[in-house]
Amino acid sequence: MSAERLARIDMMCKEAVDEGRVPGIVSLVARKGKIVHWEAYGMADNQKGRKMKRDDIFRIASQSKAITATAVMMLWEEGAFRLDDPVSKFIPEFKDPQVFSRFRYEDTTWTGLPAKSEISIRHLLNHTSGIGYGIIDGDERMKMIYQKAGVTDLFTTDAVTIQESVKRLAALPLHHNPGEDFTYSEGLDVLGYLIEVVSGESFDEFLRTHIFDPLGMDDTRFYFPEKKADRLVAVQHRVNGTWEKFPVTFYDPDYPVKGAKTFFSGGAGLSSTAKDYATFLQMYLNGGEYNGIRLLSRTTVDVILSKQIGDIWGEDSNRQFGLAFSILTENGQARGGLGSAGTFNWSGYFNSQYFADPQEQIIGVILKQTEGPVDDDSGWKFRQLVFQALDD
Repeated sequence: MSAERLARIDMMCKEAVDEGRVPGIVSLVARKGKIVHWEAYGMADNQKGRKMKRDDIFRIASQSKAITATAVMMLWEEGAFRLDDPVSKFIPEFKDPQVFSRFRYEDTTWTGLPAKSEISIRHLLNHTSGIGYGIIDGDERMKMIYQKAGVTDLFTTDAVTIQESVKRLAALPLHHNPGEDFTYSEGLDVLGYLIEVVSGESFDEFLRTHIFDPLGMDDTRFYFPEKKADRLVAVQHRVNGTWEKFPVTFYDPDYPVKGAKTFFSGGAGLSSTAKDYATFLQMYLNGGEYNGIRLLSRTTVDVILSKQIGDIWGEDSNRQFGLAFSILTENGQARGGLGSAGTFNWSGYFNSQYFADPQEQIIGVILKQTEGPVDDDSGWKFRQLVFQALDD
């Protein structure tokens, strides 16, 4: 990697903070297993005057999904189930799903039609189950149905469990027949509960003992003790040109350090650091192994990073979806600045992004904590600047 060209990343991040597009950033780049850039910029909490540090903890939201999917595939490797098994085999409440048909705004009641097939574990992994996403669903009718049913979306400080929320979710209508379309969903929350059923362990304990502790990801958890609370970056939003802490809305942004700490959202609940998440991605680039500890077989990694949704996104799409990540196609590579075909990535609700390129052995992680609309282009610029820094 060119040190001179990596400095462009440094300049870009500083400008994003100085121009007020984001309050703070931690960015990390690794090449062939070695960190070549890892810096902190701006503020972790403007109102408290706390500067950002490299090891600060961020809510990674949907970056949790890949970790949950990894745990599922570890159990799959043990022969606990087949990917095309119906989830109702393990969570009976999902038996005989209904596809949304009609909705009455007067009383928020709905009717459905019998789905053509059961929801499989594969459908849950690749977001083709037809399950929706409650508060962030694109269909306001689904939002109303989920809220009325008491489904817990994303994060909470309330004393609720994934078992309770998933069983409520199981009784609700699907957007479409399983396997027929891609609908971003709470399927990974369902899989979090599946892990509890199959393993006999609580979901948080399974992740800690089977993934986080083996990989040394000591700062990746659903919830944190008081001694780590001061490393949690504040969720901030713009108010009259200044960055302020985001207030309590449908969730309390301090959920990782307060409240009941009983809801383990497989789709959105984890918090982590840039280095911890880069370690997780390096395990994938290493074919399922890190520091002599193997979590997944190389062949399982190949399955996870393979095309899993047919031509739902189009035969000539710039990207595909596997069992945990969006995957760049050859058409996507030709666009430039996104990496080689096979590069996998996703992002998080609080404006964080990551990618990993198996061909170039490059990892990029850029973490921020904002809520609501921002004039922030650091995500795509970071990725583009990482690849222009190649010098071999």
